[in-house]
Amino acid sequence: MSDFPDRQTRTACWEARDKYWECLDKYAPNFNRNNTSEKEPKECEKLRKAFVSGCPSQWVKHFDRKRTYELFKQRMEKGFDPLEQK
Repeated sequence: MSDFPDRQTRTACWEARDKYWECLDKYAPNFNRNNTSEKEPKECEKLRKAFVSGCPSQWVKHFDRKRTYELFKQRMEKGFDPLEQK
């Protein structure tokens, strides 16, 4: 995949990401790719493959980190204190 995707490729990537994230929100809203003890829902595996194959690898890493951070922010807004977590 080119380092500089054209508009059509970017749009397809974002749509694949959005579908994958919607699946995660439905079947495993707290799924975190950085937590190796958690398994990805089977319902989302094909969407993950489409996301990974349709986006540059650096974008996939970025979007994975972004989702993890967004989940962390949501928990913080609800009163989560990471210093109290064991």
